[in-house]
Amino acid sequence: MDSIQAIILAIIEGITEFLPISSTGHMIIASSFMGIDNDNFTKLFEVNIQFGAIISVIALYWKRFVQSLQFYYKLIYAFLPAAVIGFLLNDYIDMLLESVIVVAIMLVLGGIVLIFIDKVFEGKEQHDEVSYGTALKIGFFQCIAMIPGVSRSAASIIGGMTQGLTRKSSAEFSFFLAVPTMFAASAYKMLKAYLDETLSFSSEEIQLLVIGNVVAFLVALAAIKFFISYLQKYGFKVFGYYRIVVGLIILLLVALGYDLNI
Repeated sequence: MDSIQAIILAIIEGITEFLPISSTGHMIIASSFMGIDNDNFTKLFEVNIQFGAIISVIALYWKRFVQSLQFYYKLIYAFLPAAVIGFLLNDYIDMLLESVIVVAIMLVLGGIVLIFIDKVFEGKEQHDEVSYGTALKIGFFQCIAMIPGVSRSAASIIGGMTQGLTRKSSAEFSFFLAVPTMFAASAYKMLKAYLDETLSFSSEEIQLLVIGNVVAFLVALAAIKFFISYLQKYGFKVFGYYRIVVGLIILLLVALGYDLNI
């Protein structure tokens, strides 16, 4: 991986992490098309640059993060399902990350859901308050996104809407929940890399990690602002169509015999 490829992946992470279109799926696909080796550093890079996206949430919503302890208690409730299930199924999840077919199918299926999701909740009473029970249920919805291509953002936002939250409140809680979830995932991968004596990264690779996090942070700032504004006005439909188009293109390329190097 060179610096240009690292910047492209970081831009993709920043744009897609908080949109309901699957950041993991897009980075897997982008890495494949750019011919980046799916080695240990690439896997670490794709997880580590989530730190930059995490910081963007804290920077934009810092007042919420210093508001009260209840805020953190609710995040813990929502985070617990992913922490437990992610730990138990870590090897299986890593195996799924190798499959571009899984990514493509989940993009299509998730796209179909997003096209119709606004109508499902249209006219129903909505509110902005996240209770402890709601937080826990959203946490279980988030676990669906352990299947690459589903989108953590989409799963947790829809989870919030099933509990009567507005689109804005669902999206914002999804952003907040990303902080402990993505931090834990990134920290776990970093710790494994640090403890693995067979792995070592060059100064150039460490520099790529720094560049990737800075770019992801800056791009994610803009992406979050755009998404909240767009979502309130227009809903999810355009993201659904986008997912379906991308997923079908990938399936077509695979059917035509293209090697996507996953």
